[in-house]
Amino acid sequence: MDGVLLIDFGSTYTKLTAVDIDNKEIIATSKSITTVDQDIMIGFKKAYEEIQNKIYNKNINFIDKLACSSAAGGLKMVAIGLVPELTVEAAKRAALGAGARILGVYSYELTRGDIEDIALKSPDIILLSGGTDGGNKECILYNAQMISKYLKDSIVVIAGNKNATDEIEDIFNEQDIYYKVADNVMPRLNVINVEPAREAIRKVFMEKIIEAKGMSNAEKYINGILMPTPAAVLKAARLLADGTSKEDGIGDVLVLDIGGATTDVHSIGYGEPSTSGVTVRGLQEPYAKRTVEGDLGMRVSAMSLLEAVGEKTIKRYISETPFNIEERCRNLQSNVNSIPCTKDEIEFDEAMARAATYMAVKRHVGFIESVYTPMGAIYSQVGKDLMNCRYMIGTGGVLVHSKAPKDILKAGLFTNEEVQYLKPKNPEILIDKDYILSAMGLLSEKYPNEALSLMKRYIVNA
Repeated sequence: MDGVLLIDFGSTYTKLTAVDIDNKEIIATSKSITTVDQDIMIGFKKAYEEIQNKIYNKNINFIDKLACSSAAGGLKMVAIGLVPELTVEAAKRAALGAGARILGVYSYELTRGDIEDIALKSPDIILLSGGTDGGNKECILYNAQMISKYLKDSIVVIAGNKNATDEIEDIFNEQDIYYKVADNVMPRLNVINVEPAREAIRKVFMEKIIEAKGMSNAEKYINGILMPTPAAVLKAARLLADGTSKEDGIGDVLVLDIGGATTDVHSIGYGEPSTSGVTVRGLQEPYAKRTVEGDLGMRVSAMSLLEAVGEKTIKRYISETPFNIEERCRNLQSNVNSIPCTKDEIEFDEAMARAATYMAVKRHVGFIESVYTPMGAIYSQVGKDLMNCRYMIGTGGVLVHSKAPKDILKAGLFTNEEVQYLKPKNPEILIDKDYILSAMGLLSEKYPNEALSLMKRYIVNA
């Protein structure tokens, strides 16, 4: 029997999924603590031994071993552009869609202070953008000079005004700076073109970042680490929504991933106004969109979550608790590996998850603004309208282990109290019970039809 082994080197756990390609079946899963600080293969081998024990009598030949990774801090980037609301925002979206964690965004000409800040953050990649094609190129050239002078060890993806690219290449070649060129993230005003930059970032990740994070040992054993884990999740979501040439997808989806440090939201859909008479304002939204809320985590950023949503919001989701909420959040942040055991602890964890869901979806979706004129009210939409989104999918530890994941995800739905936020109204709520989304994003690289069928089978009603 031919099988594929899918590996996710996560920040906490290394997760393995064994798939029977012929029968479109998940044969076994396993996990072990990620050991990137020692040798990443230690944790992998433990998980691999476990999965071998589960399948020892099935005579499986792994024809492919594919991996993604968010270990060693994942992919860390900064984005540089011209205008904050335009090319900077476009660059940020490209980086997020590529699975990166954004450490900072910078606009206009870089100052000495900006340079010091970037050096202190030590990003894996700098995304350099700025100017529409044929437009302003002085700013991006100046910023290229600053990078070449003060950040010589940087890895750079260039995705700005194409008319400046030749000069930027000359600047970087002179200082032997590693770079990759992609099409402009904003070739024309208000037109977003993020896919080429995403692909360039992925290639740099495969070529340079994996090695820099000490993961070359893993690459020798497997077929290669193909992408950051969040990029794999977004790829899986898009496949599930769109389908393949042989099989239909399920339509627009919103995926919510609640973790210990962040809550990630992925949406697939154009997000155009669902109400007549509403006009779209602002930057074009990407069809496949990802947002990362670094202050909405269940452990590492528990205190930030409390600050972001407020004690009142968490209390809304708790019938009664013996905990002092601030004290409990502080305790969770200090003990990031703590697992809720008692009824009260489980209820508190799920209240935090509901609060994270509420705020993360609110930040991800678009909203309606009204302006009153002599001719009456004019309504404009900023961001994506996801009110008619067909499916909402939950993943992440707190959802997978919850007895009532549907209740957690419902906190992200449309309400009459906040009608301006264009949240899903009545989606079918599904749960990624077996943690397969990142694995299916990997599988889709070579076996898209099989990956689609597996998701339809294993992502179930909450």
